[in-house]
Amino acid sequence: MSFNLLDDPWLSVQVVDPSLPAGTGEGGTVEVGVGELLLHAERYRDLVVDLPTQKPAILRQVLLPVLVDALGYPAGAGEWLAMLRAGGLSSQQRDTLSAYLEEYRGRFDLFDPVDPFAQVSGLCTAKGESKGAALLVATAATGNNVPLFASRTEGDVLELTPAAAARWLLHTHCWDTAAIKTGAMGDPRVKAGKTTGNPTGPLGQLGVVMPMGSTLFETLVLNTPFGRTRLSDDLPQWRRRQTTGRILDTLSCALPTWLERASRGPLDLWTWQSRRIRLIPEQTPAGTRVTRVVVAAGDRLTATPDHEPHTAWKLTPAPKRPRTGTAAKRPVPAVLPRRHQTGKAGWRGLEAFLAVEREQREARGDRAGFRTSVLLDQLGGVRDRLPATYPLRVELTGMAYGNQSAVVEDLYFDAIPLPLLALDPEGPVSASLLEAADQAEQLAAALNHLSGDLMRAAGSEPIPWDKSQRPGETLLYALDSPARLLLLDLRAEPEDFDASESALEKWEHTAARHTWEVAEQVLATTAPGIFSGRRKVKDKTEHVYRLATAEQSFRARLRVILPRWAASRLAARLDAPPDPTPLSSEG
Repeated sequence: MSFNLLDDPWLSVQVVDPSLPAGTGEGGTVEVGVGELLLHAERYRDLVVDLPTQKPAILRQVLLPVLVDALGYPAGAGEWLAMLRAGGLSSQQRDTLSAYLEEYRGRFDLFDPVDPFAQVSGLCTAKGESKGAALLVATAATGNNVPLFASRTEGDVLELTPAAAARWLLHTHCWDTAAIKTGAMGDPRVKAGKTTGNPTGPLGQLGVVMPMGSTLFETLVLNTPFGRTRLSDDLPQWRRRQTTGRILDTLSCALPTWLERASRGPLDLWTWQSRRIRLIPEQTPAGTRVTRVVVAAGDRLTATPDHEPHTAWKLTPAPKRPRTGTAAKRPVPAVLPRRHQTGKAGWRGLEAFLAVEREQREARGDRAGFRTSVLLDQLGGVRDRLPATYPLRVELTGMAYGNQSAVVEDLYFDAIPLPLLALDPEGPVSASLLEAADQAEQLAAALNHLSGDLMRAAGSEPIPWDKSQRPGETLLYALDSPARLLLLDLRAEPEDFDASESALEKWEHTAARHTWEVAEQVLATTAPGIFSGRRKVKDKTEHVYRLATAEQSFRARLRVILPRWAASRLAARLDAPPDPTPLSSEG
């Protein structure tokens, strides 16, 4: 029984030209192995996955480390740019990569009886127990993890094809839930048949940020750091499979024992084995299927390292007062991975993505600061050596956990087009995007103020920020498409100031229209009695809340938030002919 990830098809990809490969499926997709994909990555546009969170797992656990381990990091920006401009591997690079794949071919067999890929051979519990393959699948019901509206119960047998099992195996190493895990034979830290204190997979602690190109080859280059000095022990997991020697020396992941340690570099980090896993295949009438698995504790990261390239960072402010007791013993990290907020579109977080290291926003007072990802900062440094209209896309992926991170509550995925010139912190494109994102938030706040003032005028209290849906959230949802159109407009003509101003003016008019549509709904549902209003005394100051003052205040806010829209309305009124005045009759 064998399934080799280098040769057997298990990755579904979109082809650049559907007429090129034979056997292309519906939608211009074809299934390939790692070897074909990496050697000819320019033929393919993107990965097609079962769940968005599988894509960063496949790229990090297999594609990127194979490429970098075989060819090395680009020496500097010049070599990196040359690869990107070439659009594909050179014949020499293909020869080097082919030799590498041949050397390590045996390490990529998913069902090898001695050394299965990303697993521990013979992994078992003291009682020889195993669990259903649904344990690997984040969207399947298993144990306490029962997704809402799941059509499958834990009692239903889930049969995974070898291709699907490989994808979910990588996903588990990256995104698995936390808490109690099965205790494996040979693990000295097992107590009462289990291990506790397991964190989530390493990607579960990040807001993943991945730059994407127009082909898979470009995407691989965009996600490769350049100018790094590689440490001798920074190795992918398939080169750390020793079964003898001290684990502290070998860092082996082929044994049930595991370590809590820092990563040695990107290759070690990308292929981090956060779990010890064994797939149990069996022959069925439909072919080889994985129906049972063993999932036990694996390596734990002491901290997210600064060489983690796939996350933006939050700079935490210093504590206001010295901490005492147990809290004083815990260090306060100055830099933390910035996680995505479910329900919040990616363009609303542009302040963090555009905070390149030279212009990062420092933490001040109780306000957090930001720093963009290593890869976006790297792109910002070479932006003037690439076409200004390069079709850069940024994919954002994350997972929200609940109940002590033991269950999956929600997934986060968004993709936004990003103009390269936006990575220039002093350029007009960056300023335009940040202005538009800030305007959207201010408009939402203005609508919430209007709603709150009207509710006070009716004698009640405003809707709490964490209860029900406020009108500002309705507006932000309506502004999602206009914001993405603005990103595309600015990417199409990034160096034309007049075009950028025109795009911003168009955005402001659209934003104003959507804001008034929501405001009219708020005004139409107001309670009787708000015309005369109500008086409230707060901090010895009397406040009068009535419809007229609430609407007047809202209009004033709109004029301040959207200056281009306000100026065009004023100009239109000034240019309009005066209303005809009837002649008065004489006595």
